[in-house]
This record gives sequence, C-alpha cells and structure tokens, in this order.
Amino acid sequence: MHTHHTLAAIEHLNAASPSEAVQWLNGIYEHSPWVGERALQLRPFRSLAHVKWVLAQAVDQAPQELQLALVRAHPVLAPQAAPDLTAESHQEQHSAGLWQCTPEQAKRLRELNAAYQQHFGWPFIIAVKGPRGNGLGPQAIVDSLERRLLASPANEFQECLRQIHRIAELRLNDKCGTQPTLGQELWDWHEWLAQFSDAGFAERGELSVSYLTPAHRACAQTLLLGMQACGFDEVHMDAVGNVVGRYHPAQADAPYVLTGSHYDTVRNGGKYDGRLGIFVPMACVRELARAKKRLPIGIEVVAFAEEEGVRYKATFLASSALTGHFQSAWLDQTDAEGISMRQAMQAAGLDPRQIPALARDAAHYIGFVEVHIEQGPVLHQRNTPLGIVTSINGSRRYLGDITGTASHAGTTPMGQRQDAAAALAEWSVYLEQRATLDGDSVATIGMLHVPDGSINVVPGRCHFSLDMRAPTDAQRDALADDVLQALERICKQRGLRHSLEETVRAPAAPSDPGLQKAWEQAVASLGIPLHHLPSGAGHDAMQLHRLMPQAMLFVRGENQGISHNPLECTTADDMQLALQAFTYFVKNLLTTKHQMGTNPA
Repeated sequence: MHTHHTLAAIEHLNAASPSEAVQWLNGIYEHSPWVGERALQLRPFRSLAHVKWVLAQAVDQAPQELQLALVRAHPVLAPQAAPDLTAESHQEQHSAGLWQCTPEQAKRLRELNAAYQQHFGWPFIIAVKGPRGNGLGPQAIVDSLERRLLASPANEFQECLRQIHRIAELRLNDKCGTQPTLGQELWDWHEWLAQFSDAGFAERGELSVSYLTPAHRACAQTLLLGMQACGFDEVHMDAVGNVVGRYHPAQADAPYVLTGSHYDTVRNGGKYDGRLGIFVPMACVRELARAKKRLPIGIEVVAFAEEEGVRYKATFLASSALTGHFQSAWLDQTDAEGISMRQAMQAAGLDPRQIPALARDAAHYIGFVEVHIEQGPVLHQRNTPLGIVTSINGSRRYLGDITGTASHAGTTPMGQRQDAAAALAEWSVYLEQRATLDGDSVATIGMLHVPDGSINVVPGRCHFSLDMRAPTDAQRDALADDVLQALERICKQRGLRHSLEETVRAPAAPSDPGLQKAWEQAVASLGIPLHHLPSGAGHDAMQLHRLMPQAMLFVRGENQGISHNPLECTTADDMQLALQAFTYFVKNLLTTKHQMGTNPA
C-alpha cells in the first residue's frame, strides 16, 4: 500500500473547498454527487478507511428514495461494452473479464438480468472486481446473480448497497494510487491452504478438513513450511498436531503474546473461519523479520489442529492441550470408521504421551488474542470492517421431549387435543420473544422431530434441541430460567409432560479490559470508528481464557457475514486493516497494559 500517496490524497480532500472536494469524489458513487456532499460535512477525514466508512454512512442514513436512485443509477451488467458506461464502470467490467463470456454465459446473463429486473425493479449490482480486487470472472458473476435472485427484496436491496460500497472502496483505492498488497497476499494464502480437502469433498470442489486426515496433515505441513519462510525463530508441530511458531522478543526474558486459531474446517465449510487468525500474525511476523525488527514482547502463533469437533466429538481438543485440560478419555473415542483418536495420532507420527507437557505457564504470557472472521452479519450491516469483541457468549444446551397423546386429526376436537407440536410451537414463539428482550442473547431450537408422525395424526410426542447463549453467565442463566419456566407452564396448561437433559453448560469468556483497550487503540489508529460486539460462536480463545487473559478482534464477512459455508468470505482491504491493527497491537501492547495498570506478564 502506497502510504504517502494515500496521505497526500486525504490531506488534499480535507483542505479542498466544498466544490473541489465534491469534484474529487465525483464518480466514486455512480451518478450520485449527493453522497460526497453529505460525507464532506464530517471532515476532517482521518484515513482512507475513514473516508470509506463516512461515505457508506452517508448512503445508509439517506432517505430510501435517494438510496433507490443510487441503485438504479448503475448500469445493467452485460456481456459486451455499453455506450453509456462511465469510465469507472467500463474499466471495472473490462478488468473483471465480463466481456469474455462464452455464448452460453452471455445468454444466461441476459436471461437472469431480465428476471432480476422484473422481480426487484432495479439492476443487479455486484462489485465485479471481487473481494480480492482482481476480477470475479463471468461464471462467478452468473452464479452470484442466480443465488441472489432468490433473496427477499429487503435483503437484496441492502446487498446492492453493500456492493455499491465495495465498488466505491475499489474506486477510492484507484483514485489514491493505493492497493491492499498485503491483504491480497493474505487472500492468496487462504487460497493456497484451501487446495487441501478431505476425500469425498475435494472431488466436488468442497472444502472439508477433519482432524488428522491426509488433507489435515498436508495443511499442517504447509503451515509449518510457511512459518519457516516467514522468519519465525522456532517452528515445530506438537503432540496434538498444532503448528507452533515463535518470534523472539528483543530481550530474552520478556513475555510473549499468544495468538492463533484453528486450521480444521466443518464439512463443506469456508476458507476463512480460523485460518484468518493464523495468517494475520504470520504476515505480521514476516514483515517484522524482513525489517530485522524485534519487539519488547515475543509472538507465539499457534495453528490449532482441531476446534470444530467433526471427526471426533472432542471439540477444542487442540487448545485444551495448551491449558492442561486435554482429557485422556478422548483418546479412546472412535470416528465413523472405528479408528480411535489414539490410533489416528500414532499413524500421524504423534505421541499422545507427550500431550500433558504442552500445557503453557501463564506467567510467561501477557495473554491470548485471536483475529477471526465475524461469522455473523453485524459488521456487514454496519459497513464497519473491524469489531472489538467484548465477550464470547456462554451457552446452555439441552435435548428434550414433549409428550402428549397421539390421536386422529380428523375426529379429535381442537379443545380436547394434547398436541405436543402445538405446545412446542407456542414455546418457540416465547423463546424468540424472550431472547430478543436482552438485545444480545440468542436462543435456538435447532432440531425438531415428531417420531412416527403422520399427516392425519395429532402429534403425540416431539424431540427437540435447545441452545441458549448470552455474553455473561448471569444473563444466560436468567434467559434459561425464564425459558424453562415457560416450557413448564405451557405443558401444564395443555396437559402435557416434558423432559430435559442439559448437555452443555459453557461459561462466558469476557474480554480482558487491558487487551480489549489495546485492540481499541489499534483500531482507532486506523481512523475507523469503534464498534463493540459479543461473539455468539465459540472460539479457541474461550479455552485459553481458562488459563490467561484473552481478547478478540472480528473482521467483517461478505455475503451477509455467512460462515460455515462456501460463501464465507472477506475482502483483501479488510484483511489488510486487520493486519495493520494486529501489528499496531503487538507493537504497543506493553505500553497499553502499563497505562491500564496491569501486570504485563
């Protein structure tokens, strides 16, 4: 990224007269100078990232008629150049390879465009340069159009605005003569690791990496070689398959910051869940090593071998080994083919007897930090690239039954039924309303089954699952108390019985104030407004929280923030910002901790 060009552009934009500044921003938002006029009221701009954020806010806070006019100002994507394209649109569509469509792709693009326009009433909009900035290609554009044609009008309208903001981001990069070169490298590293996928998934072009499969072991070896190439002082694979790299501090007795995430995936998952938190600190160390620079603290990066619990039901086994909570009974678990975890480890050249020695001494560490894709829609909807995690939600999970009486659907009067499904439906509505009251609690009935159900039988029994999460244990437990009391009340009123088995009770992991403050300062240094949010998903950080302070940084996801899905994505620009924030974080961590009055080690 050409920092001097960017700074000069921001200085010019801040110093320019209103008319000059509007003219400078002309073309960033298609045929819509009002966006720049509104954004310029919030000068001075602190950074290019701040300019992007303010422009997006100007659009999002505008009346809907202006937003709709902006959407309709964009050209219809076509398989050949149109005479009325702006210079910016012409360059983007050309560089994306849109005009190299095959005849079949061109025909399909025209058909889908017509269907889309008729259904929504505005043109299909996509940033054709894509999340890396080098072009999506015709088939990816057609695939996106097919998928988004199925969206609701409200969601699709917001997605069009998000795509417009992404187009504006890319145009601003060009205007300032800057590119997120490190972010693009991080993008490439994710593609590089995604070449390895488990048998049965790789053949379908899907990504799945389960613990100690051949694909998993190939990922580990690739990460090990990658850490060596980045300039870590020590790199090794430990007894559970974690890949560990250490970059020494300036003074040998200085503490380390522990960081990292997992490299396994769910079945048919995405490329960024976990892996982003490995590659960001790897890139930071590489840049430090290239500059021959040492910090007052050391950096230890752990690529955790397992977090998802796909092959064996021992979730977080890799990070549990570092906290001393690895359970030896897990070694006797077997996978779907009857292979025990112990056998899988031995076949991979790992020695389970060495696992107890992996436990870390917290006295040697400032804490654990993790960079992670958000896995949710909050940052995406706010057009905010980075978020400060306040807590990893605690959870309670149950499996249960509601039992009534199965009876004839045609002959049993409505007032005389003992309908298990109707009771569960009433309860599920209450569940949704009660969780919503907290603002940041969530509750889900993820599994629902009527055993031996029939179209003409009143359901006599329902099996269900219940998952409740909240940022604090007290909030979680208050939610659970109300929800379980409601189940009791509804079943009693309807003359039904119920049973519940609690299967999980995981404590919340609030962020350490000092580490959270350090993340806040790092994000603020980029000129980005701070946004705080809890994590509804579990992470390796919640395991390390059992041993040492922890705090996380979230990175915005594309495609409504979807995760555990092939559509999981982020942009090179957002990854670049995450890398810059992480680098600032580790360079200034001791200073921040001292300011907070916290023991640095």
